[in-house]
Amino acid sequence: MKYSIFSLAKAAMSGHRGWTRAWRDPAPKDHYDVIIIGGGGHGLATAYFLAREFGIRNVAVLEKGWIGSGNAGRNTTIIRSNYMLPGNVGFYELSMKLWERMEQDLNYNTMVSQRGIINLYHSDAQRDAFARRGNSMRINGIDAELLDAEQIRKELPFLNYSNPRFPIMGGLLQRRGGTARHDAVVWGYARAANDLGVDIIQNCEVIGFQRTNGRITGVETTRGNIAAGKVGMAVAGSTSRVAAMAGLKLPIESHVLQAFVSEALKPLIPGVVTFGAGHFYVSQSDKGGLVFGGDLDGYNSYAQRGNMPVMEDVCEGGMAIMPMLGRVRLLRQWGGIMDMSMDGTPIIDRTPVDGLYLNAGWCYGGFKATPGSGLVFAHLMARDEPHPEAALFRLDRFRRGAMIDEKGQGAQPNLH
Repeated sequence: MKYSIFSLAKAAMSGHRGWTRAWRDPAPKDHYDVIIIGGGGHGLATAYFLAREFGIRNVAVLEKGWIGSGNAGRNTTIIRSNYMLPGNVGFYELSMKLWERMEQDLNYNTMVSQRGIINLYHSDAQRDAFARRGNSMRINGIDAELLDAEQIRKELPFLNYSNPRFPIMGGLLQRRGGTARHDAVVWGYARAANDLGVDIIQNCEVIGFQRTNGRITGVETTRGNIAAGKVGMAVAGSTSRVAAMAGLKLPIESHVLQAFVSEALKPLIPGVVTFGAGHFYVSQSDKGGLVFGGDLDGYNSYAQRGNMPVMEDVCEGGMAIMPMLGRVRLLRQWGGIMDMSMDGTPIIDRTPVDGLYLNAGWCYGGFKATPGSGLVFAHLMARDEPHPEAALFRLDRFRRGAMIDEKGQGAQPNLH
């Protein structure tokens, strides 16, 4: 069923009894041309682009729980393309352009809201670094504006300018940045992929791989063995565990990243704001809750929960620029499992195991990369060559010394 004002009116006249399921719930087939492990945004987007762009429709997406139960539904919903280094800058701008047409492509309201993102700076050195980033963005055709203190005060009058711990000197603004509804993105890709013939199989955990002469020829699951021509991994924080089943040890660590939502407030924050002197980022949802996050919990974990010390640290970072947050009550908190690469940049490549493909290492950038990740991973799996905008995301870059260290922090996952 195509969603439109006309289908809505027609359904209303029949008491909304004519709506069909958004996607099927099929039993696994014996064989697929491509199997994607992971029913989050990246896996579903990959399946969608395989079917739409490359005509490969005998595809299954396997999810051990329900689609969107991992990081796709456990993030702060921010989208942006304010990157600087070769590799990242082109890829994230590709993703941003796909965000801008997503609702028309999928015929689904993913609630993309380009309300803008401002990264605050608090020192001369940080201003110069943001100016360099903004210049790099503009050279590559991406919008960027460097704002001074008075311009920030006009955009964000509610911040603490009178007695701040870290003086607010300005910020880097990308007006095309913003937010999207994470659940709706998952549902939109699931529905669109299903309409193209993709099987979405939930409650189907992969517990092993099948091999013939060293090549991956299928997967072992809790719902039986399934043969496949190619297998792609898009399992975020569980990447190291799934890869270990194929005998791979990857340059990835899994860390918990917490996110928080406050009680509903009247409209306050117009876009997304990040605190440059610490690690805090905040936006306001359509329901009125403040959605915010900060640093990793700092220890390796596969658990979707966090600890109180980081919660306190995140709230302290927010109060450094917005002391009024101290009077706001938290509504809920959750944790996602970040697959942190050694240089803070993703890996999209064929693995050393024939027939097995890797989409991982998204660190903090996973949600904003969803449509771009799906397109370039589908390109890789369909043509066995990297997409031009993902050509630098190779697995062997760590051996070659060709890291893409966007933050300039060094080869240690927790620094990114």
